[in-house]
Amino acid sequence: LLQVLACPLTKSKLTYNEETNELISEEAGVAYPIVNGIPNMIPHDARIIDQ
Repeated sequence: LLQVLACPLTKSKLTYNEETNELISEEAGVAYPIVNGIPNMIPHDARIIDQ
């Protein structure tokens, strides 16, 4: 699934963080939560990460 998903803000590649169960966009500096197995790709709901 990661091969077809992209960050909605930057259109960049996402990586999966198994520890936090989030999809990470390094370029945008945000983490998108995965809720009940479904990625929440709404930028408003993303968590800002330290880079």
